[in-house]
Amino acid sequence: MPYFDTASAAPLHPVARQALQASLDEGWADPARLYREGRRARLLLDAAREAAAEAVGCRPDELVFTPSGTHAVHTGIAGVLAGRRRVGGHLVVSAVEHSSVLHAAELHRAGGGTVTEVGVDRLGAVSASGYAQAVGPATALACLQSANHEVGTVQPVAEVAEVCAAAGVPLLVDAAQTLGWGPVEGAWSALAASAHKWGGPAGVGLLAVRKGVRFSPQGPADERESGRSPGFVNLPAVVAAAASLRAVRAEADAEAARLRVLVDRLRRRVARLVPDVEVVGDPDRRLPHLVTFSCLYVDGETLLHELDRAGYSVSSGSSCTSSTLTPSHVLRAMGVLSEGNVRVSLPAGTTAAEVNGFLEVLPGAVAGVREQLGVTEPSAVPPVADDLELDALGLRCPQPVIELARAIGQVPVGGTVTVLSDDEVARLDIPAWCAMRGHAYLGEAPRPAGSAYTVRRLR
Repeated sequence: MPYFDTASAAPLHPVARQALQASLDEGWADPARLYREGRRARLLLDAAREAAAEAVGCRPDELVFTPSGTHAVHTGIAGVLAGRRRVGGHLVVSAVEHSSVLHAAELHRAGGGTVTEVGVDRLGAVSASGYAQAVGPATALACLQSANHEVGTVQPVAEVAEVCAAAGVPLLVDAAQTLGWGPVEGAWSALAASAHKWGGPAGVGLLAVRKGVRFSPQGPADERESGRSPGFVNLPAVVAAAASLRAVRAEADAEAARLRVLVDRLRRRVARLVPDVEVVGDPDRRLPHLVTFSCLYVDGETLLHELDRAGYSVSSGSSCTSSTLTPSHVLRAMGVLSEGNVRVSLPAGTTAAEVNGFLEVLPGAVAGVREQLGVTEPSAVPPVADDLELDALGLRCPQPVIELARAIGQVPVGGTVTVLSDDEVARLDIPAWCAMRGHAYLGEAPRPAGSAYTVRRLR
């Protein structure tokens, strides 16, 4: 069964498995102790730190291991903010950061700090000028992911780091999605990553803080990991994480070139094989193994189930699930279609046959979901009114858009259709539908229940 969700978690690399098994026998003792077993464990820990630091591009004494990538992000943000509290309480993040960064920003705001979100373009990329406008004399820290976890767009970290350095503001980079492919360029100040993204074991994160960056660990501290991540380190997992990072780096260039060809095929073929689909993210400046697309008139959760039944494990940033009625914050910030969203992220070793098999299954899966929802091409009928108002209150994604598509032919060219909806997804997907179908989105107006979204027919 092809597994196409490496952006969530990569399969355990064979080198990680070997290192984990070996270090379970050799690295079980306390590396802080001076007896034989402790010294042996300390040698393993030091070697893992040196290997990880070499991959990151920092000094070994600048890097600590944490219990997860999220822990690394939270520790890094809290520590730098506390270390620079005399500068001010202003934090800058991009609008498409991983939830770990946004949750840390929410906590900072709740504690009296201020947060500025830098917007992105329709491809999901920030601009250095956006950060230049956001940072100021009271900015304690700026954060930016090296590449987006949902759509794969690579961010201009080096340019943003230069802008931040000119303003005297440290930049923390969430490198979870890219560290396995290569070091992060630019003069960043702090960096966080997670081992299970590159094929290491889960439960290991990295936090690097450059010398000279003011950092004050929050919460109780001890003598381990420079006081930045207290507690007994999971040494076998740390050794496996460092060993696998070195291994995937050795394979990265060749594997990236191979997977990029397969992803390019996916980007081209999905747009041709599936009607009413939007492939999102930067087509060029992107991760080599990831592609995301959204399908009109499709319930995302149902589509993922259909693909799973066909033997393909994929993920989604779609809001159309039973657990949430809000769009993905990444897709919302980009202003692209969110319904029927599918993220495909290929693991190392994926074959052309597996990708071709997915392309054979996908059109039928999408058509089947649309059929279940009653989506059909509207028959040509004379217009029934110059303006129509549809009551879609209580209907969830993608039903409001389906109702709009059925009704647009009932007004003449120049006429309008207004959709009443209390589903927040409509705020994103109705304008996206207009852009895809060639109609004009006239805007949104509040109503006692929900909002009214008005569309003018142009063809």
